[in-house]
Amino acid sequence: MDKLPKLGIPIIIILVIAIITLAKSAVTIGSGQSGVLYKTFGGGVVTDKPPLGEGFHIIAPWNDVIVYEVRQQELFETMKVLSSNGLEITIDASAWYQPVWNDLGKLHQEKGENYLQRVIQPAIRSAARSVVGRYTPEQLYSSKRDAIQEEIFEETKKILDNQYVQLNEVLVRDVTLPATIKDAIERKLKQEQESLEYEFRLVTAEKEAERQRIEAQGKADANKILSASLTDKILQDKGIEATLKLSESPNSKVVVVGSGESGLPLILGNN
Repeated sequence: MDKLPKLGIPIIIILVIAIITLAKSAVTIGSGQSGVLYKTFGGGVVTDKPPLGEGFHIIAPWNDVIVYEVRQQELFETMKVLSSNGLEITIDASAWYQPVWNDLGKLHQEKGENYLQRVIQPAIRSAARSVVGRYTPEQLYSSKRDAIQEEIFEETKKILDNQYVQLNEVLVRDVTLPATIKDAIERKLKQEQESLEYEFRLVTAEKEAERQRIEAQGKADANKILSASLTDKILQDKGIEATLKLSESPNSKVVVVGSGESGLPLILGNN
């Protein structure tokens, strides 16, 4: 009976060690995550094999696993940059990014878990300064927003291509100019709009005047042709035709008493 407690102590110790070993050996990778394996006695970070995927894994208890988010993530960035004429512009932008899954080990080894601050933020800030410096505040405020967004994306992507990070999109959400510059640009744009409206009214009025001139000229030409085609004989025939139609009217009584100076019959009397 005295031997049982003595045997129980080593068993308990073995069980505790087994539980600790199992706890250290069991790793669960969550959804949208991957794990970088670090071998304490085997060369450190494993870069020549794919990272650990989602689910349950058993590793040597002396090794370690660093878990990374591999889904698309979003970075919000507010940057103060200079335009082509040296004015300070504030840009609110966001970047969609994610680590390159196959290169996760190299990313951890060379950049570390804070690769966002070490790699992505400096890249997008550098690209934004470079791109915005090519444009005037007026271009930034009005017509070049989409072009600026695309150029920042392309330049940032070029920087990140060899950094084991995949850039999916850059969105410029807002461009803020100094208040005085913004007011001046808005006044200029308003004046340009009013000028365009005035020019449109002038063009419309000129087209209407031209239409009326063409219409009047057409009528004049028609009258000229008609006048040239009317002879005394034609006018006399037309007069006789009109007199006959008038004589057929039930409201008139025709009395022919010779002819007028034009050779047409005279009509006298009405009922």
